[in-house]
Parts: sequence; C-alpha cells; structure tokens
Amino acid sequence: MSKRKSVRTRGKLPLSKYFQELAPGETVAVVREPAVQSAFPERLQGRTGFVETKRGKSYIVKIKDQKKEKSFIIDSIHLKKIKKIE
Repeated sequence: MSKRKSVRTRGKLPLSKYFQELAPGETVAVVREPAVQSAFPERLQGRTGFVETKRGKSYIVKIKDQKKEKSFIIDSIHLKKIKKIE
C-alpha cells in the first residue's frame, strides 16, 4: 500500500469522485484518498462492500469483516465503483 500520491496529483482532489452519486446496492471498493485529512482506519483500505444508504454527504457501506457483516460511514471520495461482470 502506497502512502504517497504521485507528484502531479499531490494535494489535488478529484472533484468527480467527490461529487459522485452511488445507488443503494452498488458494489464499491474502499480506497483511501490521502489528500483528505480524516481518521481513516487502515483495516478498511482495499476492502469491498455494498452501498446500503446515503447519510448526509457520506454513504453507509456494508463490509464483511471476517465472518461478521459491519456497517461503516464512509465519505464518497474514499469509494470507487466496481463494475459487475455478468
């Protein structure tokens, strides 16, 4: 896991990711945006889950942690859509 951004993107926020809209039931990956200062748990980095609902400007994401399914409130800039292959 790299903790640094590349030189060209350092300090910049991708506005398209900041304002993205996610529908309930969509599959997302949790990818930490290092330009945003937040108390982000490292154990969530790289995990995948499902969007449950929207709360304010953040989303409630259900992630399976070992055998239990847990809900986390994550800002939209830290979420990346995953396309389903059918």
